[in-house]
Amino acid sequence: MLTLLSMFYYICLRRRSRSGTRGEALTSRRAVESGQRAVLPVSVEVKQYAKEVLDFSSHYGSENSMSYTMWNLAGVPNVYPSSGDFTQTAVFRAYGTWWEQCASAPLPFRRIPNDFCSQDYIELGFEEPVYPTAVEVFETYYPGAIVQILACSHNPFSQNPPTDVRWEVLWSGEPTKALTPQARQFAPKIKHINFPTNLLRLEVNSSLLDYYTELDAVILRGVKERPMLALYKMPLIDISDLSDSEEELSDIGAPFRQGGDGKHQRTGNGYFDKLPYELIQLILSHLTLPDLCRLAQTCKLLHQHCCDPLQYTQLSLQPYWARLSDASLGHLQSRCTLLQRLNLSWTGNRGALTLTGFSSFMKACGLSLVCLEMSCCHFLNEACVEVISQTCPVLQELNLSSCDRLHPQAFTHISKLTHLRRLVLYRTKIEQTAILNILTFCTELRHLNLGSCVRIEDYDVVASMLAARSRSLCSLDLWRCRNLTDRGLAELVSGCRMLEELDLGWCPTLQSSTGCFQQLARCLPQLRKLFLTANRTVCDSDIEELAACCPSLQHLDILGTRLVSVASLKKLLQSCPRLILLDVSFCSQLDTRVVQELSGLFPKVAIKKSFTQ
Repeated sequence: MLTLLSMFYYICLRRRSRSGTRGEALTSRRAVESGQRAVLPVSVEVKQYAKEVLDFSSHYGSENSMSYTMWNLAGVPNVYPSSGDFTQTAVFRAYGTWWEQCASAPLPFRRIPNDFCSQDYIELGFEEPVYPTAVEVFETYYPGAIVQILACSHNPFSQNPPTDVRWEVLWSGEPTKALTPQARQFAPKIKHINFPTNLLRLEVNSSLLDYYTELDAVILRGVKERPMLALYKMPLIDISDLSDSEEELSDIGAPFRQGGDGKHQRTGNGYFDKLPYELIQLILSHLTLPDLCRLAQTCKLLHQHCCDPLQYTQLSLQPYWARLSDASLGHLQSRCTLLQRLNLSWTGNRGALTLTGFSSFMKACGLSLVCLEMSCCHFLNEACVEVISQTCPVLQELNLSSCDRLHPQAFTHISKLTHLRRLVLYRTKIEQTAILNILTFCTELRHLNLGSCVRIEDYDVVASMLAARSRSLCSLDLWRCRNLTDRGLAELVSGCRMLEELDLGWCPTLQSSTGCFQQLARCLPQLRKLFLTANRTVCDSDIEELAACCPSLQHLDILGTRLVSVASLKKLLQSCPRLILLDVSFCSQLDTRVVQELSGLFPKVAIKKSFTQ
């Protein structure tokens, strides 16, 4: 076998030598004969910064400005080599584990592969396709969040529709926590691939970081001429290879065979056949989805167990976003008749999923579905949302976060899902008529996220409707809603007194002088999380009212206020024993020395104070 492979390599090298130089062929041949990796052909390395930000899952900034947005990653560095908190950088929406502790956080899915830990992503387009030799990321604040770098075969600037889109992992690692928050140039050793690319994807996990990670620029280095790589590669088995053909399955899983004397004989499975059905099911429940699909191809007994619908009551396909297709859903369809929780986030983009494949799966598997996660699913259109509303009669949770290409008209169908309890519409184009319609019919809502929904014209009207129709609301995210006034906030907190989480970050029209924040504290005694980020009017009276009325407070963000003193903060820290997060960045009365003193007095509280060099 080794001799045949050597001959095959030699033939390929001879063919290459006809188009390349004699020196390149001899060098490559010597490398193969000596058992070494072939060296790259002599070629000029191209260095290029990102031309365009193509897609991303979240960002701290708004849709109408450049501050803290992902669009800052295009072009040359704005900040590097400086370190600190700068508005000209790209910042994701979340960090740490605070978000997972909130009541609005969804339950985790089972069967997540150990090597998948990505929480956010960004895709970048570059001018020229190259064979990558290096990727460099300029991290200017709290580095260590990048866990994966991928390259795509599709040219995002091509006029032709994508066909046979391939993603290859250039580098992957675990989330880390740098010793200091100082800037660095992250340049991991990447894997060589056999196609040119001008589309990179960075995936991040900020769970170990003490504050928001900030990225400034990305460099792609590469050569235009294809390097010599290993010509033989072991095939990969993925979730699309799920043949259930009886002819391809061994029958060694049958518990008994009938002998010539009419008596049953053991078939050689040993004691495995004696295990209770439920115990085998429990063992298989710990396998990842690809492993379960591979095991189903080994024998009839395990095929029966692996295809049992009880193994598929919840299914997360997000880790397999790069390989999922209509065919994958088709193979899984017969196994998911009892499906209750489904995660399709990040899947289906660039033509991988179609309306036909998605509709067929939902019609077969949506009857018992109570949770559907579809963050960043850009294949979604109005017809898809209509299918969801028709096939999922008991749906309680729907996440359409960052489905920013979905037409506003599509959201009108959500009002048919009258059992909804959790609805995430962060960074979508939902308009006021649609959200009012949803609130009219979906009266069981407990968690609602309207962060960065810039097309809603009057949030006061929405707040009034929430107060009238959603009195059991537990969490509400109004991050960067730009027209909520004290009148709307007063109606909201008077009607929704069960609120535990309220995000009013970057809502500039709210003024403390109206008494709205003090009324908020008095009306919401169960409050656990309150974000008043970048509201410069928050003052000592507001903090003291929170200390007196909200003893269960756990997370408080008052970044940017100039009117809060050390005395009121001490009173808050003493009165709220459950407090674990307090962000006082850019609070002019609270310098680093004060923060260190408070951290010493209250060591269980993570007090955040960002800096700029």
